[in-house]
Amino acid sequence: MLLCQAFFQRWWRQQSDVLKAKVKELVDYGQLEFINGGMCMHDEATPHYIDLIDQTTLGHRFILDEFGKKPRVGWQIDPFGHSAVQAYLLGAEMGFDSLYFARIDYQDRAKRRNDKTLEVIWQGSRSLSSSSQIFTGIFPVHYDPPDGFTFEINDVSDPIQDDDLLFNYNVQQRVDDFVAAAVVQANLTRTNHIMWAMGTDFRYQYAVSWFRQMDKFIHYVNLDGRVNALYSTPSVYTDAKYAAKEKWPLKTGDFFPYADRENAYWTGYFTSRPGLKGYVRMLSGYYLAARQLEFFKGRSSSGPGTDVLADALAIAQHHDAVSGTERQHVAADYALRLSIGYKEAEKVVESSLAMLTSSTLNSMHIDSIPKFQQASYLLSLGSSFMCPLLNISYCPPSEANFTSEKSLVIIAYNSLGWKREDIIRIPVSSENLVVQDSDGREVESQLLPLSNISSQTANYYVKAYLGVPANRSARYWLAFSASVPPLGFSTYVISSAKTTDSRSMISTVYTPEVGDGGTFEFGQGNLKLLYSSNEGMLRHYTNKRNSVNADAKQSYGYYTGYNGTDRVFQASGAYVFRPNVTFSVDPEGQVPLAVIRGSLLDEVHQQINTWLHQVTRVYKTKEHVEVEFTIGPIPVDDGYGKEIIAQISTALNTNKTFYTDSNGRDFIKRIRDYRSDWDLEVHQPIAGNYYPINLGIYVEDETRELSVLVDRSVGGSSLKDGQIELMLHRRLLNDDSRGVGEVLNEETCVLQKCKGLTVQGKYYLRIDPRGEGAKWRRTFGQEVYSPLLLAFSEEEGNTWLSSHVTTFSAIDQSYTLPNNIAVITLQELQSGAVLLRLAHLYETEEDKDYSVMTNVELKKLFPGKKITKVTEMSLSANQERKEMEKTRLEWKLEGDADEGGVVRGGEVDPVKLVVELAPMEIRTFIIYFDYLKVFGS
Repeated sequence: MLLCQAFFQRWWRQQSDVLKAKVKELVDYGQLEFINGGMCMHDEATPHYIDLIDQTTLGHRFILDEFGKKPRVGWQIDPFGHSAVQAYLLGAEMGFDSLYFARIDYQDRAKRRNDKTLEVIWQGSRSLSSSSQIFTGIFPVHYDPPDGFTFEINDVSDPIQDDDLLFNYNVQQRVDDFVAAAVVQANLTRTNHIMWAMGTDFRYQYAVSWFRQMDKFIHYVNLDGRVNALYSTPSVYTDAKYAAKEKWPLKTGDFFPYADRENAYWTGYFTSRPGLKGYVRMLSGYYLAARQLEFFKGRSSSGPGTDVLADALAIAQHHDAVSGTERQHVAADYALRLSIGYKEAEKVVESSLAMLTSSTLNSMHIDSIPKFQQASYLLSLGSSFMCPLLNISYCPPSEANFTSEKSLVIIAYNSLGWKREDIIRIPVSSENLVVQDSDGREVESQLLPLSNISSQTANYYVKAYLGVPANRSARYWLAFSASVPPLGFSTYVISSAKTTDSRSMISTVYTPEVGDGGTFEFGQGNLKLLYSSNEGMLRHYTNKRNSVNADAKQSYGYYTGYNGTDRVFQASGAYVFRPNVTFSVDPEGQVPLAVIRGSLLDEVHQQINTWLHQVTRVYKTKEHVEVEFTIGPIPVDDGYGKEIIAQISTALNTNKTFYTDSNGRDFIKRIRDYRSDWDLEVHQPIAGNYYPINLGIYVEDETRELSVLVDRSVGGSSLKDGQIELMLHRRLLNDDSRGVGEVLNEETCVLQKCKGLTVQGKYYLRIDPRGEGAKWRRTFGQEVYSPLLLAFSEEEGNTWLSSHVTTFSAIDQSYTLPNNIAVITLQELQSGAVLLRLAHLYETEEDKDYSVMTNVELKKLFPGKKITKVTEMSLSANQERKEMEKTRLEWKLEGDADEGGVVRGGEVDPVKLVVELAPMEIRTFIIYFDYLKVFGS
């Protein structure tokens, strides 16, 4: 079997044509089979579904182009738990007939072994149910061969000795061992077919010893006749299971969390290496936007492209990459590859925006784009900059001193399919500024003081990562309102104000007085928060638009990691979360709160202790709370590792129930201390109730719901009714004995002085009447994943607005995508055709308005182009959808399991060119246009 394409392609590139021909012959004869076929065996807890689709598409495209093959089997044997998205999106929608893996909870495995339910039909999506199900096999023990059948050089298993002149002749004994092991496994499953995975970690370093023994076993076991043994593949095994016409039990939901023994829940890695997780997520959204811009400009075979970033993001989805379960030097290698890919994609973004802003082009006739040379694009934009460290308030072009002759141009690109109203924030050094929009009108703006921790973080990490002093002069955040069209950009110019009347408003800053029962309120719009001056904590949440009034508390705490040294005395580590003692983090009171008020937003700045800072924001025109945290270096000088948590507490009566997303798609119902598939024995009431969160988590009662969205993968739970808990950062002092062989103790070094990693991130919270929260979770969730892409250019004089295209939208000016649809892929292929993926964002019955069949008009999505052909493809675009459906195996379900039909979007009429999408449906198309275009022209 051939699995991870990143490794295989590296090997493939080094081989001779003769050897390549032999490999292709083995593939054609079925002796060598591609399974899974993605660039890596991805993690299933911490990646975003778009990344999973992209990395699998990359691998499948190579296999199809090089070998003409389409993988049929999913092979996820090593990830540490399995997601619902894996079953239906990365399985059935890819055209797979089956999926196999090894790791499930030890209690779940014990029950399935007894019930013969290790093989099931898995319906991962409640919305798509039987239309997107997959046969799933779980190994009865692990992904090793049975005990006694490993044959590395000097391995512990006895080889077959078939020379009867020797005293250790053992053919019959080894055949009996083989048959006994086969019978044991056969008694755990249905039908007469079983599969052994012959190999495991760090094996086949000398493959001859393996194949010599397997040849002998097959020969002598078949002579014995009790068992028929053969070399096989997962596809052959799947076909044998299908041919048996067995009825199989139904599995819904997912396989999280995973524990391999009583005190070893693999739920720590949901948060491990939060800096890397945040970097991967940020670049994922950037890659989506860069591909769009690359399409608008036209691909180039000789200039910069997005492929390097695509490859880096693909391998970063590995189950020991974004998961945070690699060693430090490996994590650094992933980050370096991502950075190189970003730098390459950045050039694509710059040249694309330069071309699109050029006044010589008519944005409605961009078919002629490829005839331009990239150099001319760069000249038209002038000195352009991106600010990848904007998250730590570092952006050299915006921090420059503006004069009457020098201004800053900001191009804000919106990769979403609907118009976006947002607040842009950039660091500046001057007070005397004015902001103009694309039409030259003054835009409302506000200056907010930088928090002390922002400046400290920027100064330290700029020196750590760029190797130079920050030399920064920024004193403020400049915030201004922005309106950006769908799949398009708007331009904003920041310059020195000519009069004090027109300059940005400077926020008021005050410190609340501490007294008996003192409170203060902040928020300029519908949403208002009430804080306790004494405690420095949120106390009450009010939204006057929807009449929500709720007591609410937001706080921090930490768990000390269990300081075990082996699997018996299990420690918290990169994989495993095993808390020892829980502590609250109370404000120390030495640094008073700072409350900042202004016309666009209010902020509360808090230094909770020396290593934990927070900025809470409420925007005038928005109805959610934004919490920006800065955590670190986490102190460990007391000898205990710590795992930092945030808690949002309300009085909602949630009856132990909460909901977490599956890789950013479906929300899955969770019940504290409960599993739907078996009677749970509770040994770890905290770690055993943690789940992966990529988009968000929410709780609800009869009248209200509390939602929290995140900016990267984290672990979280609801350990008390009405409460949501997120783990934001981890620093530990013991290895958990699961393979890393290194403690999770991330550090950053400057001039050979090292200290623990500081992590900055955000989460967002909102309280709604019950049934109304989905609109915010889905819409704003898209905005979190795809923030506005900002490009900066310095301008001498004031001619930009008159000499450049200042606003652009790739779609028809009268059209916007429906609010329940997202463009998750818009990419020009080497052939000149376009790969388009459209995703319905809502589940069945999730929202009364948006959980419906919805249409997308392709003619308006691609105005000015004549579409000649639209071909619907499988999710990885390696086969036509209709051909995939023809060959799909129709499995039988046992009992009263529902096998009813699901309504999905119909075929695309070649004249009307309207795409229908049902709830949770993702549809993939290759679209051809009428212009002749050679790749690289």
